[in-house]
Amino acid sequence: MAFEGKYLFSASMDVSGDKLDLFHEVYDKEHVPLLSKVPGVVSIARLKKQELVLAIGGKLETIEIENEPTFTALYELESPDVIRSDAWMEASEQGRWPGQVRPFTFNRRHTLKRIM
Repeated sequence: MAFEGKYLFSASMDVSGDKLDLFHEVYDKEHVPLLSKVPGVVSIARLKKQELVLAIGGKLETIEIENEPTFTALYELESPDVIRSDAWMEASEQGRWPGQVRPFTFNRRHTLKRIM
């Protein structure tokens, strides 16, 4: 897979079970479309953690990362400045995300990686 951007920003988290449907609805229908319009955002993909069984060292190994969040969004970016911009700040605070969803997320992790 070839990337157009030069950076990957990840936002990973868990969500309270009773807010799961709202979480997915708002993420897909509001949050991703709003952040997609921010200049410098190339693409966005949402991911869900799956069991990992890997053939390594001549045997199958189950790989588990303790307390790994269930959901991740990957943002392909042109620059790290994108996630510090006024446009990002404004987009991330619109819709139902800040008031109705974000308070029910936990175990949050954010990373920024440069594509080599």
